[in-house]
Amino acid sequence: FQYLKRFQQGCDLDTFCYEALSVEGCPAEWVQLFLLHCGIMDPSWAELRNFTCFLNVQLRDCEASDFCKPEFVQDTLRGF
Repeated sequence: FQYLKRFQQGCDLDTFCYEALSVEGCPAEWVQLFLLHCGIMDPSWAELRNFTCFLNVQLRDCEASDFCKPEFVQDTLRGF
């Protein structure tokens, strides 16, 4: 939710890191944002769950990867 919210606002995500202890928004906002970005017109709860799980794994891996750290690749892969 934190990434999608900032993406929707047009923020720079290159330097953003997920904050586990920070709770943002309310459940209604979460569902609305997930529905907007999941890519399926009328998703089931299982499809929304799969989307959020996939997104979480991808973003966690991206944050952990040296190839995605802004201090190493920002000059060549900005916005990657």
